[in-house]
Amino acid sequence: MAYEPRVASALAGLCRHPVVQAPMAGGASGPALAAAVSEAGALGFLAAGYKTPAAMYEEIKQLRARTVAPFGVNLFMPQPPAADPAAVEVYAEQLAGESAWYETPLGDWDQGCDDAYDAKLAILLDDPVPVVSFTFGCPSAEAVAALRAAGTRTVVTVTSAAEALAARDAGADAVCAQGVEAGGHQGTHRDDPHADGAGAGLGLLSLLAQVRDAVDLPVIAAGGLMRGEQIAAVLAAGACAAQLGTAFLACPESGAHALHKQALTDPMFGGTELTRAFSGRPARGLVNRFIREHGPYAPAAYPQVHYLTAGLRKAAAAAGDPQAMNLWAGQGHRLARPLPAAELLTVLLGELGAALGMLSDMRGSKS
Repeated sequence: MAYEPRVASALAGLCRHPVVQAPMAGGASGPALAAAVSEAGALGFLAAGYKTPAAMYEEIKQLRARTVAPFGVNLFMPQPPAADPAAVEVYAEQLAGESAWYETPLGDWDQGCDDAYDAKLAILLDDPVPVVSFTFGCPSAEAVAALRAAGTRTVVTVTSAAEALAARDAGADAVCAQGVEAGGHQGTHRDDPHADGAGAGLGLLSLLAQVRDAVDLPVIAAGGLMRGEQIAAVLAAGACAAQLGTAFLACPESGAHALHKQALTDPMFGGTELTRAFSGRPARGLVNRFIREHGPYAPAAYPQVHYLTAGLRKAAAAAGDPQAMNLWAGQGHRLARPLPAAELLTVLLGELGAALGMLSDMRGSKS
C-alpha cells in the first residue's frame, strides 16, 4: 500500500518521506551520512555539538558538495557552570586508575559551557541552511525570528509538555519529542539530578500524546524507533515524522567507530541504561564496565565530565576496548541493520507501507 507522507506542516519541501536522521554528536552524523539520507528522500542532519564553528562550517560545505537536497544542522544550547566543581574533582580522583590503565591524562574539564553557540548561530545566519534544531534548551525568540527571516525552519528537542510550551512561545516551527527510549543524551532543557532513577523520563508514546495536547505544533517523534512498523505507530499517534538515530548508526556512511557499530548487536552487551558516567548528563548507552563501575558516582556536571573523560574514551577506542567507550544506543539497538543508508530507508519505507496497509485492511473489515 502507498502511504501518504505526513510532512506538509513541518517539513514541506524538505523531504519526500516522514523520516529524519537524528543528529548524533561525536562523529556519527557527518556529511556522508546526512548526504546519503537526504539524497534518498528523508531529512539528513549534521551534528554541530562538540565541534568548533570552523569545523561545523567545513562539514556544511562538504555536505553541500555531496548533495543539493535539504538538510539540517543541530546546535547545543549553552549550559550553566558546574553547580559543584568539587564534585568534578572528586570524580577525577576516582578515574585516576582509568587514566593509568589507558596511559592517558584526564582532560581539562574547566572549559567553556556554551559550545561556541553564538559563533555557530552567527555562521548559520550569515550562510543559512534549511533547518536548524536545538538540544539541551530552547533558543530565544530573537534567535528563532532571525533564523526565520533568513529562511531557516527551527525545531526544538523537548522531553516534556512544559518544554514544548517554551518552544512554542519562542516561535519554533516544530518540536522533536524525545522519549526516554532514545540513545545518547536526553535533551532536557534543565538537567535535574533529582529526576534520576528508574522512573526518569517519559516513554515516547506517552510524551507524544502530552506534547500534542499541550501545543499546536508539528511534532517529530524520536526514541527507540528501528522499524517501519514503529514509524507507522508514531504517525498514527499524530507525529508528522519519525526521527531515527541508532537505526542509522550502523550504516557504513555513519562515522561511528567500528567497535561501536559491532557492539549494537553483540550479545556481550545485554542492554542500555541512562548514565552520567561519560559526560555528567543522562545519556543512554550500552552497559559496559565503565558505566557499571563509575555511573553510580558520576556527578551532574555537563559538559565538565565530558571534557574530563574525552581522552579516556579516545584511548579505549584506540586500544580496541569497548568497555570504556561511550556506546550510545537506543533501547531498540539489537534491531540495528548494517545497511547503506539509502537501502535502509527503502526497507523502512517498505515496512511502513505494509504496516499502514494492515491498518487500512483492519479498518475496512470493521466497516
